Amino acid sequence: MKRPKFQTLTGTHDVLPEDQPYFQKVFKTVEDIADYYGFQKIDTPIIEEADLFLKGVGLDTDIVEKQTYSFRTKGGDLVALRPELTSPIARSYIEHGMHNLPQPVKLWYFGPCFRYERPQTGRYRQFNQFGFEVLGEKNPVIDNQIIQMSLDVLKELRFKNLSIELNSIGDSECRPYFKKILAGYFRSRKNAMCPDCKRRLKENPLRILDCKEEKCQRIKVNAPQIIDHLCEGCHSHFKQVLESLDELEMPYNLNPYLVRGLDYYTKTVFEIIENTEEGKLQGALMAGGRYDNLVKILGGKDAPGCGVAGGVERIVNLIKGRPGKIAKPPEAKIFLAQLGLLAKRKCLKLFEEFRKANIRVAESFSKDSLKTQLRNADKMGIRYVLILGQKEALEDAIVLKDMETGTQTILKLKNVVKEIKKKIGKR
Repeated sequence: MKRPKFQTLTGTHDVLPEDQPYFQKVFKTVEDIADYYGFQKIDTPIIEEADLFLKGVGLDTDIVEKQTYSFRTKGGDLVALRPELTSPIARSYIEHGMHNLPQPVKLWYFGPCFRYERPQTGRYRQFNQFGFEVLGEKNPVIDNQIIQMSLDVLKELRFKNLSIELNSIGDSECRPYFKKILAGYFRSRKNAMCPDCKRRLKENPLRILDCKEEKCQRIKVNAPQIIDHLCEGCHSHFKQVLESLDELEMPYNLNPYLVRGLDYYTKTVFEIIENTEEGKLQGALMAGGRYDNLVKILGGKDAPGCGVAGGVERIVNLIKGRPGKIAKPPEAKIFLAQLGLLAKRKCLKLFEEFRKANIRVAESFSKDSLKTQLRNADKMGIRYVLILGQKEALEDAIVLKDMETGTQTILKLKNVVKEIKKKIGKR
């Protein structure tokens, strides 16, 4: 087969009609849970000043260093396609004076992000992400609410055996001291580390804990744990989060090596994972944490925050690989067939009347052959076919054919919607 001249770019993909129900299911689930918890939807531009991510996400993070699509405009501005949405939402919070609103401000989003990373199964350069963000509140109960909402979304999407990987990474008071301790530990093992981690040792040793390279994983097993070096404020905050999780009977696992890959995180960080039947852990389905300094870093007033995000494509791919189908829209019970130009025009009007009556009708308006149209109705498994020919169009009548019995009935065109309601039991 000849290769098409134009194809999707590497790392991008089409969401085809057969996949749309899965994406809509995720969207509707997120929307319903957000609405129940009093979150309001926000949409931010997919393009922002690159400096927003340099300051917010962090200059030395993989997202900014290796994965951000950034370029200069014709006017010379350095801009970037958003690699994540927390920083743009914090920017919007500042720009629109949301600190003047009753606090906290609760927002949710659903939209595309862009990262220039090596494409692999479930990972794309353009992908969709959803999430919940709470700004303007430092109370640890918000951490628990965000975690609860994450579990709610995944349970609604039929994920089972979920557990929470949890850690605290401290704040600006206790983290600098811990970084020195950590750097001392890794410095003596520098020769056994991957090239990226050798660089991270100078820039941010905390991020070595996030490395997925096997040799670095072996080294970090005996590394000091930040939970042993938290300041009083961070320790108290994390203690309250854990106590609430116990009260809610949420399954969690303390993971001292969980740091997340973004610089804006403080205190609580978490990932929601699923335990498979084989006992192995999938990658994170949703992940997030607290970012108490982000708004201030971006030039706003002090406004602590907490949020979570999930990758839509990853979740959809997992749902598709499981038994049970996503519910599709109700199928049409009526087929509208026509013969002749006048009949076509009248059928267009009749189709709209059925839409207003909330009755799904299938059609083949582009076909002229009645035989072809009846064959299409039969393939769709539709029992009742309305046939409007030239003669019926002139007489304001229409033929109702029962495909199971073969019987035909003449109906008045003005009464057809009412008669069909009786046939299919529609009120």
